[in-house]
Amino acid sequence: MRFSLEPRVSAPIWLNLALPVAAVAASMILCGGLIALAGANPVSAYAIMLKSALGGRNQIAETLVKAAPMILTGLAAVVAFRAKFWNIGAEGQLLAGAMAAVFIGTQPGLPTWSLVPLMLLASIAAGALCAAVPALLKQELKVDETICTLLLNFIILYAMMALLSGPWKDPVSGWADSPNIRMDAEFPILLHRTRLHLGILLAAVAAAAVWILFKKTTLGFGIDAVGENPRAAMHAGLNVKRLILVAAMTSGALAGLAGAGEVGGVQYQVLASISQGYGYSGLVVATLARLHPAGVIPAAVFLAAITVGADEMSRQTGVPVYLADVIQGIALLCMLIALIFIRYRVRIRVRAAA
Repeated sequence: MRFSLEPRVSAPIWLNLALPVAAVAASMILCGGLIALAGANPVSAYAIMLKSALGGRNQIAETLVKAAPMILTGLAAVVAFRAKFWNIGAEGQLLAGAMAAVFIGTQPGLPTWSLVPLMLLASIAAGALCAAVPALLKQELKVDETICTLLLNFIILYAMMALLSGPWKDPVSGWADSPNIRMDAEFPILLHRTRLHLGILLAAVAAAAVWILFKKTTLGFGIDAVGENPRAAMHAGLNVKRLILVAAMTSGALAGLAGAGEVGGVQYQVLASISQGYGYSGLVVATLARLHPAGVIPAAVFLAAITVGADEMSRQTGVPVYLADVIQGIALLCMLIALIFIRYRVRIRVRAAA
């Protein structure tokens, strides 16, 4: 008996829908074994996680607050990856957007009405600029964008730490935190007595805008064409360099917007821990969504629910809170395996007896 993989001409719709669900289910089953090894009941632990993340109005609001930056960094990965520009720098672009938002939000001379729009524009510009650098280096000097964007994460992080330990350091308390933004610059709260802020609405609007970009516009078609076959796109008259640069800058802008959301709606300042790995979580979100904007929101909510629920599960069962990161990693691996079966079908050949 021999097993072989044959390329599919096209995958059926039910398979495209079922395999991501199967990947998530497989990751939960595998992590259930780790919970059992930690001495807890997996069913009870997952029930606590679910209730803590989605068990009421406040819990759902907290999950959405966590999901907002993941939606935006997930969309950032979707836009870049569909152009085959491997942007691993959403984490740094988020930090750049956060710093730009604080710079604008602390300016005393700006009129009240302009603070939030200018914070958003500044964060978008900062993220786009950080993504444009590796895109230009790739096009002009053939620098690998994966390495470049990854290393830029650390450059931006250390630049931020230099600011927090220097010009932004509080001279009274000595804490390495930036000044608080003005109260007028804080994002409006959408649901009373929760932290559900404007950033969640912006993330949803961004997801709709990216869907429209790829579904309804020639720009989105051009980005997809470049990602599928840049040589054919060039022969068809498309400006490949310009489209890659636009995709990269759009990707960075979305990640930068996530930084503005954390500043304007959650922290109100830049902290060393302002991002809990949201830029890297966005890669998992985009993979689970199969680079489709419509799938980014449920994928981000799933990961956010795990993150929020893991804290309470850890308190009640003693299971390490880092299990949330393990689930994310295993979900990513399971989804990558699932993608093999979307692209290929398994053929079983039985050898006849001699």
